[in-house]
Amino acid sequence: MSLKPYAYAQLEGVAQEMRKNKHLTYYWEYAVPVATKPNGEIINIPKEFGGMPRTSGGGWAIDEQWIVGAATGVAAAGLPCICQIPSMAQIYPIEYIYNQAAKLRHMTGGQATMPLVIWVDGGSRTRGMAGQHTETGYESLYTHLPGIKVVVPSNAYDAKGLIVAAINDPDPVIYYDYPEVKSGVIMDVPDESYQVEIGKGIIRQEGTDITLVSWAPATVDVTKALPGLKAAGISVEVIDPRTLKPLDLDMILKSVKKTGKLLVVDHANWTNGFGSHIIAEVVQALPGIKARRISFPDAPGPGAGNMMAWARPDAPKIIDAAKGLMRV
Repeated sequence: MSLKPYAYAQLEGVAQEMRKNKHLTYYWEYAVPVATKPNGEIINIPKEFGGMPRTSGGGWAIDEQWIVGAATGVAAAGLPCICQIPSMAQIYPIEYIYNQAAKLRHMTGGQATMPLVIWVDGGSRTRGMAGQHTETGYESLYTHLPGIKVVVPSNAYDAKGLIVAAINDPDPVIYYDYPEVKSGVIMDVPDESYQVEIGKGIIRQEGTDITLVSWAPATVDVTKALPGLKAAGISVEVIDPRTLKPLDLDMILKSVKKTGKLLVVDHANWTNGFGSHIIAEVVQALPGIKARRISFPDAPGPGAGNMMAWARPDAPKIIDAAKGLMRV
């Protein structure tokens, strides 16, 4: 166990799995996978494992369809593969997933596996990022497709454990990596390889008044809101699903049965964000509970800082929503 930044922890997990499995490959574009620990230790994937066939070396051309297509072909042959794409190209893999990767096990009666990890660098709802670089919540697009799993880590421990679990899963896994939860955050992470179970959420804080469900990057705002919620006398049970598909619905339902109230916070656009699905599942299972969701409006991310602050479901909005829910 040692202190590790988010980026180091996840690359440590990748490197450990690549050392164990000589057939595991990792393809990316221009964001070379290198990370450093506070003590100066460095993980440098291309330096340790070289170029082809193990990695894309110094980076391939900016062609996400080629990268995802190549990785899908490798995984279809039964060899585990990771491919990483930037936030501006979040939806490029959908055609390969929809028509090929997600359906292979089903179409072969379970005889074929698809050990594919599509590592998606998510956007950021922050000042100055503007339209093409702020799109967040696209994980909901992937959750709609049958045959795949979707994970969204929100801290360094989960980042390593979920990437290792995704690498060892027989199904294709979409691994969403949000910059807001990895920037400047350091925490104790085991040095050995380990897995965070796909499909298992976690209770970040116990409470009795409201069940609050959020995942990265909204977890950043929820964490900032907790002192204000406590000051307002609201006891909040905070659940981080970590995996959106399969969703740990049992954990959420157990909590909502106790509190009677559900608040979902996500950074997706309002229409068809994954938070809507969570509320739909809960209100069908528990008729009569009080539920509310706050998210980003149906608009591209603005470049102006004051407009982004107005649109973002930040800590003050979370506190106001919780207070309103308590009055219902």
